[in-house]
Amino acid sequence: MLGWRRVRFPLGVCLFLSLLFLPDWHGPVAMLYGRLFFVALGGVLAFGLFERWPRRLPRWLARWALQVAAVALAMPVSAAVVYLVTSYRDPVPFWLDADRFEGFVGMAGFGILVAPWMAIAALLRQISGHARNQALAFDLERSELERKALDARLRLLQAQVEPHFLFNTLANVRELVDAGSPKASPVLGSLIAYLRAAVPRLHEPVATLEQELELVRAYLEVMQMRMPDRLQFSVRADDDALPLHCPPMMLLTLVENAVRHGIDPSEEGGTIEVSVSAKGDRCHAEVRDTGVGLQNGGGGPGTGLSNLRERLLLSFRDDARLRLDPVAPHGVRAELEFPARRGMA
Repeated sequence: MLGWRRVRFPLGVCLFLSLLFLPDWHGPVAMLYGRLFFVALGGVLAFGLFERWPRRLPRWLARWALQVAAVALAMPVSAAVVYLVTSYRDPVPFWLDADRFEGFVGMAGFGILVAPWMAIAALLRQISGHARNQALAFDLERSELERKALDARLRLLQAQVEPHFLFNTLANVRELVDAGSPKASPVLGSLIAYLRAAVPRLHEPVATLEQELELVRAYLEVMQMRMPDRLQFSVRADDDALPLHCPPMMLLTLVENAVRHGIDPSEEGGTIEVSVSAKGDRCHAEVRDTGVGLQNGGGGPGTGLSNLRERLLLSFRDDARLRLDPVAPHGVRAELEFPARRGMA
């Protein structure tokens, strides 16, 4: 109730008023300051008291009006109390002493004129402060809701990746089984081992590039067992890039796209090269295949790539770039550039 922020303004006004009283003041200067400060503190106490009490007011009475009226009433009361206390040893009461009574009237009169306006100014500062705090609280709540909505959207997109990837892979295994290939069992065993490691990561909000490359290598090994004469691959990465964070399934989506739209449609097959590097505050990933290429319908922006673009936008806003370019004589190069982060919001 008597915090420094609330008291300093009334005390400053008292110092200013003391300059007006000093020319006609005949007593000690400390006495003048003491009386003015006491009156000011009386107004502050009245303002703070009726700020919370009574807890309920009649509908016709506004609390701010009660506070202003209480501060105005506190001025003559406080002035009377301080004059009684400081002159109780005098043989003549202060109201019978012309000089003291004049001082009392002047102090109480100035208080009645000035204190209500000071109370109104304090109320306006409170209203402004409450409005700012409320605006900050609303901004914080809105940011939290936006973050939760973003997380929900990212999880939804990840949930869309799971069946897209799993169904494609299981379809490849089914082809081997239908063809009676002896490779069906080893491929299925490799796929089961791969899924045991991969599926738990599908639900994680972020992944490191090292984890992504492990999944990419395992996926390509499964695909190579399915078509050993048509698929060759290599995976390279800078050591500095391995601990960097990225959206889950980011590289795997590009690699799966290269297999499905580049290598699979090609009679000769081809090679897939995956490389990741970090330079400064940027990370660069590239998936290059020598499949059928864009001109023959390969490497197009299917569901996986569309999903990936949206996940990149949600994770990095406009600070990530995904490009698909043809490779001579045939093939596609998918280039991905994004901020190098060791943690993602």
